[in-house]
Amino acid sequence: MTELPFIHYSCQQIDDEDIAAVTAVLRSDFLTQGPAIEAFEQALGTYAKAPHAVAVSSATAGLHLSCIALGITCGDLVWTTPMSFLATSNSALYVGAKIDFVDIDPATGNMSPHALEEKLKAAKEKPKLVTIVHYTGRACEMEAFYALKDKYGFALIEDAAHALGANYANGKPVGSDPRTEATVFSFHPVKPITTGEGGAVLTHSKPLADKIRHLRSHGITRDAAQFVHQNKPAWYYEQQSLGYNYRMTDFQAALGTSQLRKLDRFMAARRALAQSYPALLSGLPLQLPPPDSHSGWHLYVVHITSKSTTRDAVFAALRAQKIGVNVHYMPIHLHPYYQNLGFTPGQFPASEAFFSGLLSIPLHPGMSSADQQRVAAALRTSLA
Repeated sequence: MTELPFIHYSCQQIDDEDIAAVTAVLRSDFLTQGPAIEAFEQALGTYAKAPHAVAVSSATAGLHLSCIALGITCGDLVWTTPMSFLATSNSALYVGAKIDFVDIDPATGNMSPHALEEKLKAAKEKPKLVTIVHYTGRACEMEAFYALKDKYGFALIEDAAHALGANYANGKPVGSDPRTEATVFSFHPVKPITTGEGGAVLTHSKPLADKIRHLRSHGITRDAAQFVHQNKPAWYYEQQSLGYNYRMTDFQAALGTSQLRKLDRFMAARRALAQSYPALLSGLPLQLPPPDSHSGWHLYVVHITSKSTTRDAVFAALRAQKIGVNVHYMPIHLHPYYQNLGFTPGQFPASEAFFSGLLSIPLHPGMSSADQQRVAAALRTSLA
């Protein structure tokens, strides 16, 4: 009998066109700091309708550089959501900022604008930066956040690591709104498109883009017009700030450009799978995510409501059947490192309740109808 393949919760989709794009760069003169980077940045900016895109080595690097470029520094206050990967809050700690969290909307997993407003009203110290997360690829309620941004004067970063290809409620692509200082995408293999590892910062501010571009490469410039010391020879360059090696390679960028051409097809496949799950999972003790035609559906998260089993038991049973479920995420404030910073269980009850019973089930463009039915059948068995 043929052994069943493992169904990943998400997985890269690489074809011959992608391989040819990477191979062409490997045979070229530039493996890094060459023309493929600019081509990818231009294609990405065009897709997301943002005038400036800066490719970097990871979304984490993009978040870090965005904090620096926005002037976030030691002692500044940054607020974000507990329901995210650790990089979202870690990036603020990298620059010496103080971190705090705003609880979520239990229907979506996104930061609650109401909770943010109430926290802003009560806070003696207001945040200099708020970083929101488009959890699972579902865009946050942006108009509410922009209204609070105008009222309280904080900068805004969109952590859109899940959301390339997703749209806001107005139908415009995530990354396109000039009221956001920076939008950060991820190109990890499980994300909407991949460059292996990699990320990008999109912005409508040329000075901000120029600063991030400068910082991603050691804070060095070779532009004679920018030199502090003039009349220097052709080989000369200057380090003008403390930067980082956060560059993306050209073969990664070539893969990204090739992948970007297929993003609309990937999005259509993800949305079709998300539309199919409710019927396949009907009658099970599960709370399903609300429908959303604008979501990028990076993740499909369900909540186990059965009183006769636990999330951990279902997780183990599905993994035993080669169904690659996962948990996204344990709230950040429950990790030991953050508890050493003073955070405690019970501080963000909506996030903790959302985490209870939370399970990510497979959804990616490579899944077949048979794969999805197998996932549903495994869930039905494990919940019986």
